[in-house]
Amino acid sequence: MKYLIVGLGNIGEEYSDTRHNIGFMVLDAMAVASGTVFTDRRYGAVCKIKFKGREFILLKPSTFMNLSGNAVKYWLNKEKIPVENLLVIVDDFALPLGSIRMRAKGSSGGHNGLEHINQVLSTIEYARIRVGIGNSFRKGGQIGYVLGIWNHEERKFISERISIIVEMIKSFGTAGIELTMTTFNKLGKLPKDDPEVKSAS
Repeated sequence: MKYLIVGLGNIGEEYSDTRHNIGFMVLDAMAVASGTVFTDRRYGAVCKIKFKGREFILLKPSTFMNLSGNAVKYWLNKEKIPVENLLVIVDDFALPLGSIRMRAKGSSGGHNGLEHINQVLSTIEYARIRVGIGNSFRKGGQIGYVLGIWNHEERKFISERISIIVEMIKSFGTAGIELTMTTFNKLGKLPKDDPEVKSAS
C-alpha cells in the first residue's frame, strides 16, 4: 500500500531554514532517519521509504508554495495513490510554536499551499498535519515572520518536535488516521506552563 507524504515549503537556499519550510524539514528528518536521500524529479524532490509493508513516497514540491497542488496531483496520479492516502505537512502561525495538530480534512485556514491543493484536487478531504510556528510578529509583519529564519532556541525546540511528527507519519500509514489523531494529537499539545515552550517563544 502506498502513501504520498507532502511537506510544503519553498525551494532555494534563501528559504531553506525558514519557518514556512517546516514541511521540508520534517521530510528531510524522516529521510535521514531512514537512511535514504531525495532525488530531483518532476515537480519536486522525491524519496521512497518502506516501513511495515507500506511504501511512503515523500515529496518536497519544487513548484513554490502557491502552486503546490500541481506537484501533489501529478504524484498522486503517477503513483496511483488515492487521496485518502495523502498527508500534507504545513506550518501554522495560528498555533503556538511546536504545537502539532492532525486533521482528516479541513479548509486551507489561509495557507496558500493548502489553498492551491484544495483547488487542484477539488476536495478538502485529505489528511494534514499543522505545525505551530508561533506568531510573535507585529501587525503587518506576517510575511516577514513566516519567511524568516528560525532563531537558535526555536530551531532546537522545533527539531525535537519533528521526531513526533515522523512517528505520526508512520502511524498514519500503519494504524490509520483516526487512531493516529487519537494517539498523537494529545502529544502535540503544549502545556502553557512548559518552561521550554516559554524560552523558545
